[in-house]
Amino acid sequence: MNFDITILGCGAATPTKRHRPTAQIVSIRDHLFLVDCGEGTQMQLRDLSIKMQRISHILISHLHGDHFYGLIGLLSTYALLGRTKELMIIGPKELEPWILNTLKVSSSYLTYPLLFSPTSENENAVIWENDWLSIHSIPLKHRVQCNGFLFQEKSHERKLIKWMVKEFKIGIEESIALKKNQVIKRASGEIFDPNDVCEPIIQPRSYFFCTDTLPLTFDYTALQNIDLLYHESTFLEEHTQRAKATFHSTAKQAAQVALNLRAKALILGHFSARYPHLEDFVLEAKSIFPCTTLAEEGKTWSIPLRFGKESV
Repeated sequence: MNFDITILGCGAATPTKRHRPTAQIVSIRDHLFLVDCGEGTQMQLRDLSIKMQRISHILISHLHGDHFYGLIGLLSTYALLGRTKELMIIGPKELEPWILNTLKVSSSYLTYPLLFSPTSENENAVIWENDWLSIHSIPLKHRVQCNGFLFQEKSHERKLIKWMVKEFKIGIEESIALKKNQVIKRASGEIFDPNDVCEPIIQPRSYFFCTDTLPLTFDYTALQNIDLLYHESTFLEEHTQRAKATFHSTAKQAAQVALNLRAKALILGHFSARYPHLEDFVLEAKSIFPCTTLAEEGKTWSIPLRFGKESV
């Protein structure tokens, strides 16, 4: 039941000795998703002993080089390793012809099916889901089409405590009602509260990857109360005008977004190479949103399980 985010790169456009371009692994229930793929991503995967063959989906936020120039190298390495498992790539529609043309020009051939799913420039959309997870594509405000990605666990019916089912002879119809969080009242006067006979509810967890954008001003319901927000903070407040001109955000603006979304925690990333030290980023952000940390290559953030009850 893990929900982990590992930072592979958190620098802005120019790679430095301190920071690599954007890339991160989102691992949920041992399913691996690669989000953005800047230069050197596959080397980071190796250095951090992440089993890159287990990556099933690659999500590309936008087509600026520092977010996807590592992709062709990774796809080619998969072929050299003899991968046969299909790989889905999600991103702007122009990404598919770029990949196919680059592979053709370089006479590269893949050993596995490569699937493509385009993101929308204007609409929020569910771009992938299964029984327990949905991934939403959220349009951002950048110079080119750019999308953030919301990873949202799904809610499920409650689970009955097995020994109580047997002890109190709870029938099928009663079980169905209790799983739907309904109180059962028998003709004999017995009352069964789902909070007493069901296992604690596992609260759905959520993570929003938000990069390369002006500060978000819309109120998107699904983003409210997210557990963890990764937000670009390319500039400090002294360079607000530069941030606006390049369609980026400052640390303080990122913190305001986290506050507006009622996020539980904020990770700042996508740091401009112009800043030799990053302490001021977290200081600026914490003045608005105290639960702020700086992204760091190789570091993993885990969203813990939360248990609770529901009102009936």
